[in-house]
Amino acid sequence: MKYTFSYSKPHQHFIDIEYTIDNISTETIEVQLPAWRPGRYELENFAKNIQQWQAFDTNNSELNFKKITKDKWSIDTNGNTEITIKYNYYSNELNAGSTYLDENQLYVNPVNCCLYIEDRQDEKCEISLNIPNNYEVATGLKASGENNFIAKDFHTFVDSPFIASATLKHETFETKAVKFHLWIQGECEPDWDKIKTDFIAYTNLQIDVFGNFPVNEYHYLFHVLPYKAYHGVEHQNSTVVSIGPGKDLMTKKLYDEVLGVSCHELFHTWNVKAIRPIEMHPYNYAKENHSPLGYVAEGVTTYYGDLMLYRSGVFTEAEFLKLLAQQVQRHLDNSARFNYSVAESSWDTWLDGYVPGVPNRKLSIYSDGCLLAFMVDVLTLKNTNNIKRLDDVMKLMYERFGKTGKGYSENDYKTCIEDVSGLDFTAFFNNYVWGHNSYEELLLDCLKYVGIELIRNPSSNHHEAKFGFKVLGNKITSVYQNSIADNAGIAVGDIIEKVNGREIASKLSHLLHEDFIVLTVKNFGGTKDITLQATEEYFYSNYVLTAYKVLEEFKG
Repeated sequence: MKYTFSYSKPHQHFIDIEYTIDNISTETIEVQLPAWRPGRYELENFAKNIQQWQAFDTNNSELNFKKITKDKWSIDTNGNTEITIKYNYYSNELNAGSTYLDENQLYVNPVNCCLYIEDRQDEKCEISLNIPNNYEVATGLKASGENNFIAKDFHTFVDSPFIASATLKHETFETKAVKFHLWIQGECEPDWDKIKTDFIAYTNLQIDVFGNFPVNEYHYLFHVLPYKAYHGVEHQNSTVVSIGPGKDLMTKKLYDEVLGVSCHELFHTWNVKAIRPIEMHPYNYAKENHSPLGYVAEGVTTYYGDLMLYRSGVFTEAEFLKLLAQQVQRHLDNSARFNYSVAESSWDTWLDGYVPGVPNRKLSIYSDGCLLAFMVDVLTLKNTNNIKRLDDVMKLMYERFGKTGKGYSENDYKTCIEDVSGLDFTAFFNNYVWGHNSYEELLLDCLKYVGIELIRNPSSNHHEAKFGFKVLGNKITSVYQNSIADNAGIAVGDIIEKVNGREIASKLSHLLHEDFIVLTVKNFGGTKDITLQATEEYFYSNYVLTAYKVLEEFKG
């Protein structure tokens, strides 16, 4: 299999791709384009970006073909043993999981735009880039010549993004016998010494937890953008991170985000790329790969992404607690915890996991998965006299599944937890992973055990605390289940036109600070007045975590 990338008018954002297939022995051949990319568990239908598509034999004569699904083609080979498919791909979206072309760079996530044959994914892939002479290439692919690369199979190829540009910044560091590359595309002034010091600190800790690193070399590919951005995508021996604005790269707020996403994505090298749910082992790129284990894949990684920065000394205790408090806030603000489980929400990422969706329908596999991981960590510490913790569970998962190349089931994960902790986690999974039972009391107990207190204060916005609704502008964006607002008939999407009969002429929150108000709201059903009377109860809160004596074993 050979893939050639070129372009002629980069400002138009079309990449020309040639896919050459040899050793053909059938009269027809079917080729597939991926419909999604690992790391984002929803269909993205990349075929919509193809403008031109043709197939040729070795004499450059056109071959007949037809499209048989939204992203699969059947080609008449006419007895040819080798054919080449030529097509272009529109690349005008720049994030950590996209493909992009302009006058300054060629950035490709092959899983977006590269065809494959279903039963030939194990064959070696050759990659050739027709790019300007002054371009450098940032990638985890193995070089086979100037601007030429090879991958042992299609899975490796499509899991190896690359950036080709004349303006790449590049630094390296080595730790634990692994070489790490730091590539930056975009305008910024990085403090390389600080970046390397912090990256080495959390990297060493992660490797110590698992015992070794799954790959010999690792590449960070940073797109530093001139506007606000925050996104990361994991790969087998690399990650792509989009972050911005570049002028603020080394400021405290943005640099902390760089650390957070980078530490998170590195942990994915073990958890997801090596330790992978059985439903995704191997990936099926043509359709949904439903799994209830998103709360492990993303939730455990979210927990460790912040925890490793704290335990390695890169983040302070206060900084870690602020991040953990945000996860608590998201959980307790979300009335979906009464309606849908985190396992069900994991399964349904393919349905609506990355958009707001129906009000109060689903949980976050990131936030709720993080809190579940925290509780497993603390319960394990508690039952083993602070000798073992979630570290040991994940290392056992790596030994049993990551290193052996086997996918794991939810029961496998549960068994590993029980083998390490000595506890029966059946009720935990039934109640909190698959059930809708509140785990607030257990969460408070776990926080208390490690020396952390949860402080709950009413939301500083009166209408959120006393009535139970949130607004953006004058539009209702969230309603707390069974709150005063909910029981009075306010719904997400309603537009507030008046407060106490007064037109809205200033910031709406200034008009919502009374305990008795009449809202005039408009929706598709018309306009109506809704009366709200506050009581002693309050709904939306602000949550803060404070440490009074954090357990040394929890600090690591």
